Amino acid sequence: MTESRSYDAESSAVQTHLKIMQGVIERMAENSRACKIWCVTLVSASLILVAITDNPDYILVALVPIVMFLILDTYYLALERAFRGSYNTFVEELKNDNISSSDLYIVKPTGTLPRLFMHSLRSFSIYIFYPILIISILIIWSIF
Repeated sequence: MTESRSYDAESSAVQTHLKIMQGVIERMAENSRACKIWCVTLVSASLILVAITDNPDYILVALVPIVMFLILDTYYLALERAFRGSYNTFVEELKNDNISSSDLYIVKPTGTLPRLFMHSLRSFSIYIFYPILIISILIIWSIF
């Protein structure tokens, strides 16, 4: 049976719920950052491989991690946005005194993930970082 009492912003249950949501959002942001770090690391390693073997075709191997991490990074960014939407909805409901015990400790994203994924592809952190890497790889490949 669900409790029908409402909670205020100072309630320890509400504060704990908000901290859980903030933790999830921070993890998604950290995963997105880690994607960029790993992408640059693998692209650099493939460029070193090209320099060692003197075979310019290995440069195109660098496109695989770029595309893979582009998709993964966009996914994490979409999840981060979905959880931020859930957080904002919760805070709005809290302001309107519409929070009950059934709303607490359930952390799930809001919005449709495919739509958020497509929206996240247009994010500055995505459409600047990965195309620059792809263009750099193609320039290096054409030079060799």
